[in-house]
Amino acid sequence: MLEPFKMQNAKCKMRIKIKISPDHLKTFYPILLLFFLPWMNANAENDNATDTTKLSGQIEKIKKGWNFGGLPILGYDSDLGLQYGALANIFYYGDGSTYPQYFHQFYFEVSRYTKGTGINQFFFDSKKLIPKVRVTTDVTYLTEKTLNFYGFNGYQAVYNQPWEDDTKDSTIYRSRVFYRHERALLRAGLDFQGKFFNKHLLWLAGFTFLEIHTGPVDIERLNKGKKENKKLPDIPGLYDDYVAWGIIPDIEKDGGMNNFVKLGLVYDTRDNEPNPMHGIWSEVVLALAPQFIGDGHFSFVKLSVTHRQYFTLIKNELSFAYRLAYQGTIAGKAPFYIQPYMINSFSETTTIDGLGGSRTLRGILRNRVVGDGVGFVNAELRWKFFHFNLIKQNFYLALNAFGDAGMVIQPMTIDKSYIPDTINQSLFLGGKESPHVAVGGGFRIVMNQNFIVSVDYGQALDKRDGSNGIYVSLGYLF
Repeated sequence: MLEPFKMQNAKCKMRIKIKISPDHLKTFYPILLLFFLPWMNANAENDNATDTTKLSGQIEKIKKGWNFGGLPILGYDSDLGLQYGALANIFYYGDGSTYPQYFHQFYFEVSRYTKGTGINQFFFDSKKLIPKVRVTTDVTYLTEKTLNFYGFNGYQAVYNQPWEDDTKDSTIYRSRVFYRHERALLRAGLDFQGKFFNKHLLWLAGFTFLEIHTGPVDIERLNKGKKENKKLPDIPGLYDDYVAWGIIPDIEKDGGMNNFVKLGLVYDTRDNEPNPMHGIWSEVVLALAPQFIGDGHFSFVKLSVTHRQYFTLIKNELSFAYRLAYQGTIAGKAPFYIQPYMINSFSETTTIDGLGGSRTLRGILRNRVVGDGVGFVNAELRWKFFHFNLIKQNFYLALNAFGDAGMVIQPMTIDKSYIPDTINQSLFLGGKESPHVAVGGGFRIVMNQNFIVSVDYGQALDKRDGSNGIYVSLGYLF
């Protein structure tokens, strides 16, 4: 069981997300909230003008002052318990001169599961707080009682889905949380971006405090109050095996503090950040984590290179977008608990993990693709098919179709020498890595160009990556 952090503050960027497994249907979210969204957005803006502008081929009212969006959070997981909480996304448009770009954005979320998993977030983004400098800050505290863990190097780590399926052959089943471990993450970051020679080329500098505690799943806590036939078996999971076999060294198994400095260059010609119709958004970011600013155990440098491009296919209605990305360790050694952490110049998500899941490879198991270096691509068609005005807000509805793929291109070194001879290694290790691919589609409700409620469905094309996933979140993927 993990020791709690002394601080329990919050972070991040606008996002609720839920994955619904087709096998277990363990997590539920009232998607009907999407239909109540227009009435749940309080008209808190200082709107005393009737100016209009033509955006996306439609006449839109220019937003001024404050605009508020909020949703309750309610869900259930048979192992984690009842989820409850709320989120709020607040935009300040000032005099409306830059609409649909906002002056300031605030995001708050507090949610809990009754058995310990929790999200605490605060996120702030502004291009007006400091003249000519964009300021982004976030504070996050996450407690995840059953974080996905499938091993390292993609398909080289064997995934046995029947081991976690308690609805089928009881002689094969091991535990619903066999491929899980516990993690508590505290993150606080402050980033700055400013013009570098011209308005499209930007410098990036920032600092991130990152403390992570890891450990095995607390079976006793999750079993509390359950009927005997619903309890999880108290057996070692994959994380416990990796620790016992020395694949995860003792110095790494409990987590640690790995703070890093971010330095980079960003090239940005997007016409509208939340959903561009044309432009380029590319970046090169270095994350430097020397020993003396962390816990003294690890020193490493990670490089993240991302290129995103947007094309108009039908003016104001249909666009094509793609993202190509690489992230890898180029110096030193990163501990296992840092390897899934994705580094970006600006990230609108709570849990920055990958590859796999709602923010990287939709339909593929979260954290399925973990290595010392990874590459991935996303391609997406986006169609704005209906625009309307309601309760003094500008709305549009959109559909999207996508394909996602990624793989490990720099494998982590796996020491197998301490695996006992009695273990059949072929059940755990030994596959050959190749691209992990998923396809799918989604639906969007968008208010005032910025507040975007998303539903995506992704289908993995290889059963070694799971089956499929449904994700309810805020915003487009990129």
